[in-house]
Amino acid sequence: MAFLIKSVSTTCGLLCLFLLARTTLASDFVQTRGTQFVLDNSPFLFNGFNAYWMMHLASDPTQRYKVSNVLGESAAAGLSVCRTWAFNDGGSQALQISPGVYDENVFQALDFVVSEARKYKIRLIMSLSNNYQDFGGRAQYVNWARNAGVQLTSAGDDDFYTNQAVKGYYKNHVHKVLTRINTITGVAYKDDPTVMAWELINEPRCQADYSGNTINAWVQEMATHVKSIDKRHLLEVGMEGFYGDSVPDRKQYNPGYQVGTDFISNNLIKEIDFSTIHAYPDAWLSGQNDDAQMGFMRRWMTSHWTDSRTLLKKPMVFTEFGRSSKDPGFSIASRDSFLNSIYSNIYSLARGGGIGGGLVWQIVAPGMESYADGYEIVLSENLSTSSIISQQSRQMTALEHKMTIRP
Repeated sequence: MAFLIKSVSTTCGLLCLFLLARTTLASDFVQTRGTQFVLDNSPFLFNGFNAYWMMHLASDPTQRYKVSNVLGESAAAGLSVCRTWAFNDGGSQALQISPGVYDENVFQALDFVVSEARKYKIRLIMSLSNNYQDFGGRAQYVNWARNAGVQLTSAGDDDFYTNQAVKGYYKNHVHKVLTRINTITGVAYKDDPTVMAWELINEPRCQADYSGNTINAWVQEMATHVKSIDKRHLLEVGMEGFYGDSVPDRKQYNPGYQVGTDFISNNLIKEIDFSTIHAYPDAWLSGQNDDAQMGFMRRWMTSHWTDSRTLLKKPMVFTEFGRSSKDPGFSIASRDSFLNSIYSNIYSLARGGGIGGGLVWQIVAPGMESYADGYEIVLSENLSTSSIISQQSRQMTALEHKMTIRP
């Protein structure tokens, strides 16, 4: 009897711990409420960074310490959100070797990234594909279909958005990633609150249709697919913020051209939980001076923040920005000044509600020259820049503590 009582007591204790763990896990997902991000029923603001390279680098186990170092240094700088790639289609160290065929060693590298982020209490925004040919992207999906004898149109890579076979490849990848059970933590990605959000595709563009309608139909279909698998995580498109045809007067804020997205209509889709913008005035307005570029940045940020709050009624994240060392006249001081201005604007907008934070592009570890694109920042070496990033983290945290959930 004593054994039975002890056994029952132990079983009840384990069951209670299990239920508590499940409750804690469930309450730990980042959510949205109106135009705010919410975590544990409190407003959630953040400062973050991009590190697209993490899975690719971690596929070499001897290099994984660099992932750990960047996550550790970033956490020490108060950075709490990281955006990274959950794809590498075809090519070198591919995650998806061919449609539906995956390299388990590379998947375990992604498992490592997720588990390390969890250890350092950094939330992940995980992107599921790429507009560009880097790491495969749209072009690889279309090539797979072409090589399989699928009848394609003259739209080239834009068949990614409309061809049924290609869309099927993408949907299969979404399912594979979201249902992946982490070999380190034992938790399925779709059940892991370490993931803050899924991103459909990095910087979607469509030359075959600049109105935004083609991408809009694709986003609707794929967002519905994602939510059919995972209703707990947030979802965003991955957009740069270019305006399309739905609100013509907003096109004045574009940097002189359209790319086939529509910031308003694409983000109005109910399955999309928050909007995103990117901005590279040094590339988009390369012939203009710093004052003109910063003027564009302020208008770009303010117009999207306003539209997110008033038209979309969803929060926004500034998911990519930076200043390249390849720019004429670049200096660390000019980059620091640029980041100061961006962070000041983010903080100012956050005080009014409607923006969660910003993610600088990009943070790397020492000895990662092959990943250098001009925008890279090594926190342990670029001390003045690191100080500015840390200051923004402190300010966003202090502001978060002052805020309440809006009705």
